[in-house]
This record gives sequence, structure tokens and C-alpha cells, in this order.
Amino acid sequence: MIKEGVLFEPLTDRKARCHVCSHRCTIKESKIGICGTRKNIGGKIYTLIYNTVSSEAVDPIEKKPLYHFLPGTLSYSLGTIGCNFRCMHCQNWNISQVALEEAYTREITPQVAVDRALEAGCRSISWTYNEPAIWHEYTYDSAVLAKKAGLKTIYVTNGYITPEALRRIAPYLDAFRVDIKSFSDDFYKKICGARLAPVLESTRLAKELGMHVETITLIIPTKNDSKEEITQIAGWVRDNLGVDTPMHFTAFHPMYKMSDISATPTGTLEMAHDIAKEEGMRFVYTGNVPGHRYENTYCPKCNALLIDRMGFRVGTISIKDGKCPGCGEEIHVVN
Repeated sequence: MIKEGVLFEPLTDRKARCHVCSHRCTIKESKIGICGTRKNIGGKIYTLIYNTVSSEAVDPIEKKPLYHFLPGTLSYSLGTIGCNFRCMHCQNWNISQVALEEAYTREITPQVAVDRALEAGCRSISWTYNEPAIWHEYTYDSAVLAKKAGLKTIYVTNGYITPEALRRIAPYLDAFRVDIKSFSDDFYKKICGARLAPVLESTRLAKELGMHVETITLIIPTKNDSKEEITQIAGWVRDNLGVDTPMHFTAFHPMYKMSDISATPTGTLEMAHDIAKEEGMRFVYTGNVPGHRYENTYCPKCNALLIDRMGFRVGTISIKDGKCPGCGEEIHVVN
């Protein structure tokens, strides 16, 4: 469904500049922006994907991954098509890098999405699988309805949303699960077709606006796995988001245009975990290695097991009234 967009600036010669993502594309009449979903029609920006859904599922919230936000619950999850990044290792390239006319999609209105989330017994709605920022009009309308229905709302995002778009949806967005793919602008330019600074800016702003923030870094051998870079990421999160921010370091598997790079050794993830802990982070996790002890949540003071996980499955949750039952340490988890 085509719908007139928001947050665009009309220019001369019937051009228009989009202000939804940090590329801020200047789009000529009848042309489409980098995301492949926002088109200039008559000097105005229109979204081509309102109501357009490529992927629909009821997921454990741990799949996002979110470990300190409604643990052990289900999240109604939707994705569309397109992306403002060009990640060479994208695991969902078949929806993020496909043209609209080539994709299998269906229409789900915001109200139907909310109804289905409630029917499935979900506590939240997640916009995920591809970049939700480019789906701004739909996710905004859906989030407004979701909040009225008592559902929590989640962006699983690359963080390239503009401050204007983030501020607009902020009253209706509860969680911001963001990729910090690297601490190198060169990595972002060469591997993602983007820049680092806007990601850090939006992540800091999400925290300031009161959202629950968790970060994830996919560790790719030879690309972003140095001790120095991991130290930089952990230090930035500590200084800008706080020591209680959950950090996830996950294993890369050969994918898309990076099928020639080997999978991440578990030892590298353990190194990243240990570095982040040394930098003062209290909750650091490893991902894509089911059964590893660093999937669990431990009390940072007495080391008691607080949340037991196996992959996306949650066993015992021992946090009582926001505290460790053993030593009384405050544990920041949204229930």
C-alpha cells in the first residue's frame, strides 16, 4: 500500500529530502531512496510499504535478542522489505535486499497486527527481520494502537534512524535493541554502506528518551574482532548508556556475500565477554552458541544464577522485586 510519508522536505525542481533515516536521501521525482521503499511522487515522499508485511511470527523475546525486557515472554514480530544498509553478511538479505515487485508480501493493517498479537498471548510487538526505521509510518501507527492495547513495543534496529523520527515515535516505543556492528567508520562504509556516528547518536538518544536499550555486536573474524575494537565498544556503552546496559556478542556464520569467512570461534566471544566485563559492564552475553554459560543472567555482586537460558528457551527466573534473592543487589529487568 502506498501512503504519503512524513518527515520529508520539499526542494526545488520537485525534489524532496527524506528525514526518516540518516542517509537523508535527496530523491528526484519518480525516483526511490537508498532503502528501496520511499519514492518521490510529485515532489512528495511516499512510502511504498505501508501495511506491507514479508515476515510474521510469534517469537520468544530472547530471539531479538532482548534478555532484560519481559524475559520468558512472546513477542509478535513483523518485518517488511528493504533496508537502508547493504550489509555484506546480512542473514535476511532475501527480504532486505529485494525489490518490492520481487517479494512475496501480504497486507496486515496496524489494527490487525495488534489484534493478532493479543490473540497469540504476546506481551509485545517487535518490528524486526529488516530495518524498522524505513517503515516509520506503519510502525508509528501500530505503536500508538499497541500502547492503547497494553502491549509493549520494540525496534530491532541498525540504529540509522534520524533524531526527528526517533523523537516522533519515542512516546510509543519501549525498547530499542540496536546493532553496534563495529566501532570503525571504515567497517560501516565498506561492509554496511553507512556510517558509525549516526548509530551512536540514535542509541544515546534512545536511552535519553527513556527506552530500554540493549546492544548487539556480531563478531566477524578479521573484520571487527580485535581486542582494541571490542574495548572501544564496551567503553562507549559504559560511558553513554550505563553499566547495567545488556551487551550481546554473537557468533558470525558464513552468509550472503561473506560466505568465504569462517565462523566465529567460541573463544573469541568469550574474549569479548571478558573485555566488556573488565570495562565495567555488569550484564554481558554471548549468542549463537546455545548452552553456553554466558547465555545466562548472573548477579553481578554474588554471581547467583538469576535467569537460566538455553538458546531462546528460558528456565528459572529468580529475580524477586527487581533484586537478587541471594544478596539483594538491584537487577535492572523490565517485567
